[in-house]
Amino acid sequence: MKDTILNILETVKDPEIPVLSVLDMGIVRDVRQEDLVVEIVITPTYTGCPAMDVIEADIKKALHDEGIENVKINTVLSPPWTTDWISEDGLERLEKYGIAPPVRGTADKRTLFAEAPKPRCPYCKSPNPIMVSAFGSTACKSQYKCDDCKEPFDYFKCLR
Repeated sequence: MKDTILNILETVKDPEIPVLSVLDMGIVRDVRQEDLVVEIVITPTYTGCPAMDVIEADIKKALHDEGIENVKINTVLSPPWTTDWISEDGLERLEKYGIAPPVRGTADKRTLFAEAPKPRCPYCKSPNPIMVSAFGSTACKSQYKCDDCKEPFDYFKCLR
């Protein structure tokens, strides 16, 4: 039954990054079943993430559509979500979608004068980006511009 539920959850997309499922994002931490109740344990990408209400509703709808009626969503904040939980497939899909995936080990907790992470351009693969803004289209992204092809792109911040 758990495999069936995981297959269903693979169809539930992140509302802010629709090329990634909630499994790709690592938001789903566990799937449990006791008696007739299915419990899905989720962790938000950051406390107060506005997409979590939509994600919870989408999970319930996807499971209900497949005949699983008794669904409980349990949101846990500890341990906190990290970009390390994004699947390898998810990292590849981010880049193909035009968002530079997080550079592993560059958690963006740098001081004011430290160097910004250097993601490669998702379009031309250049290693020469310029950070335009530490804040992108969502709180978990920064805005960059490629110094070679000049295309702007989002960078998914490395969070730990």
